Amino acid sequence: MLEFFQMVLHIDQTLGIWVEQYGAWVYLVLFLIIFAETGLVVFPFLPGDSLLFIAGAFGATGSLNPVLLGALLIVAAVTGNTVNYAIGRYIGPRVFTMNVRFLDRAALLRTHAFYEKHGGKTIVMSRFLPIIRTFAPFVAGVAEMNLLRFQLFNIGGAVLWVASLITAGYFFGNIPLVKEHLNTIVLLGLAAAIVPLIVAGLVKLVRGRRQG
Repeated sequence: MLEFFQMVLHIDQTLGIWVEQYGAWVYLVLFLIIFAETGLVVFPFLPGDSLLFIAGAFGATGSLNPVLLGALLIVAAVTGNTVNYAIGRYIGPRVFTMNVRFLDRAALLRTHAFYEKHGGKTIVMSRFLPIIRTFAPFVAGVAEMNLLRFQLFNIGGAVLWVASLITAGYFFGNIPLVKEHLNTIVLLGLAAAIVPLIVAGLVKLVRGRRQG
């Protein structure tokens, strides 16, 4: 099992081996990886972004069908988030109604209010943020975000995330410079996604203090 996770974490080196060894079964393997990363809070370390990009690159070589790949992984991302949301919705209220000193019931109410106001864009934007995308649907469930509203942004975010990264991999993944510096490119993409959020948060914090 440990060896399998090591292979998953080095998906840029192992996907080609999997395609040769497992053939069409590789679609199921990729489906399960995306499902686990988005659906189970114990697997936030799985490489969703790089997997999608590299899979798109293999789609360009004809080793994988990019259309079938995209469709399956969108379904995986949607169902993963749905399961994560359902777990959060089931567990959350039970946890916060327990008479435990270190649990803050007011925090649940604040989280609920936040998701009612900003939950939609949080679900979409979190798709592009490793680790955060694993916990966002769980927190949405804990906050009892409206299910129909959640699914609307869940599906939209999944389509945008999967389609954009597979497309990017399809067109740019086989460029030698990109292949050699894939990890650096992924980190730069992560920074590009996170930095604006941090800046926006700091600006909001400063404005709040000034108004206070």
